[in-house]
Amino acid sequence: MHLLYAFLVLLSLSDGFYPNCPGRCSCDSVQLVQCYRLTEVPSGIPSTTKKLYISHSKIQHLQLSNLTQMLALEDFILLASGTESVENDTFKTLSTLKTLELWKNKLRRVPSALPTSLEVLKLNDNSIYVLHGSDFEGLKKLKILELKNNLISSLSPSMLSFPASLQSLMLDGNNIESVAGPLALPQLKFMSMENNKLHLIPASFFTSLQSLQFLSFSGNFLTRIPINLPKSLLSLKMERNQLKVVRFRDMKHLENLSHLYLSENSLTSIEGAQLLANLTTLELSQNQLQMLPLRLPVRLQKLDISNNLIQRVTVQDFQDLRDLKHLFLDNNIVSLFEAGALQKCSQLSNLALEQNLLLSIPLRLPGTLARLDLKGNAIQDIAERELKDLKQLQVLNLRNNKISALDLKALEGLPRLRLLYLDGNPWNCTCSLLRAREVLKAKGTDVRGGQCAAPAERQGESWMSSKKIMRQCEHHLRLTEKSKETKKKTKPEEHSSIRINIDDDYYDYEID
Repeated sequence: MHLLYAFLVLLSLSDGFYPNCPGRCSCDSVQLVQCYRLTEVPSGIPSTTKKLYISHSKIQHLQLSNLTQMLALEDFILLASGTESVENDTFKTLSTLKTLELWKNKLRRVPSALPTSLEVLKLNDNSIYVLHGSDFEGLKKLKILELKNNLISSLSPSMLSFPASLQSLMLDGNNIESVAGPLALPQLKFMSMENNKLHLIPASFFTSLQSLQFLSFSGNFLTRIPINLPKSLLSLKMERNQLKVVRFRDMKHLENLSHLYLSENSLTSIEGAQLLANLTTLELSQNQLQMLPLRLPVRLQKLDISNNLIQRVTVQDFQDLRDLKHLFLDNNIVSLFEAGALQKCSQLSNLALEQNLLLSIPLRLPGTLARLDLKGNAIQDIAERELKDLKQLQVLNLRNNKISALDLKALEGLPRLRLLYLDGNPWNCTCSLLRAREVLKAKGTDVRGGQCAAPAERQGESWMSSKKIMRQCEHHLRLTEKSKETKKKTKPEEHSSIRINIDDDYYDYEID
């Protein structure tokens, strides 16, 4: 009998049920407890619990007595529970606690006397308005500190001492107007202060941040890129600021910088970017650039210069960019695209030219292209010479142009084409167009065709799915075959001269 009971207990534990689990909680094992919709931290949580997760509750005050029995606790997460205060020394005795997350509550300050074992502290989405010198005292193992979306207004090392062990510091979405340096964080690798109110970063700020690799000041009011950036930097994000010029000579010591994000500023020109010799990603979208930057870094793999005022693309612009794989030129006013302008970009796989003023598909595009987006231009036809080299093309987007007919020969030269977007064009729904559709479908191309603009009696019909048009085309095809048979019998000597042009509109269902 005792053996049977023991077996049933083990079975219940393996199914995620713990017999002494508190109400509104699930004890997946004796080490993990998850609770929802509580009004207080429940008593009776197993003393062996290592991870306690409480969310969407109404626990206004967190008290010392709530956690005194949890001597094995390593992770405590209290999420969206309306917590306004934490009693002094509540966490002090939890000598095994490594992770403390108190997200989306109403805390006005950092809890006091945190345990020295702590490695991760996340206090995002609270109402913390000031940081005190003693907040992080003794936390010699702390590696990750997140204080995003609070009300902090300043950051000064004279008032605040962060642990030297810190590797990641996130302060996005506060009201920080000023920072002072130096921050003595020799091991810090990640730092983000996005969406604050910064106007200036002092040069001394980075003096003791010599391990910093990822830095973001996006969404502030900065008018220049900070100087004295650490040489260790790999990625710099300065989007959504008020930059009017970039002094690349002040950045030439950044030998390791590979990613630079400058979108949504007020830049009118870019000069000197080649000084960042190892840059592989450069984002410049939503500025006021009227021409492409001269002498870009030769190792560039991604260039986003969309949503600017670019009018011309010339051979000179891209002659050194042999490693370029992704080029975004959409939403400009490009009307001139020189033939072979991208011929030297021998690894280009993705080219975005949507929403420009192009009248035709650019000539001599790289044969490595896998995706070509030309949506929203003024292209009137698809010529064989424009596409004949694109043997690797898999996606072609020609939506919302002025194309009325398909050149089947042009599309037959695209052996790997899988997606073809043609909707939004003024299609003349001829039998030739439908034959092109059938050929494309037979080779496995997914065609998004759109609606007929002509003839008048077919306006608004989908030429990809209209059975009426198909039936009429089939009827005319049968009549034509009969006509050809008759001609063969009456004029056998002309047999060798009979040729069928599949590209003309002779079999158009309009003609009766």
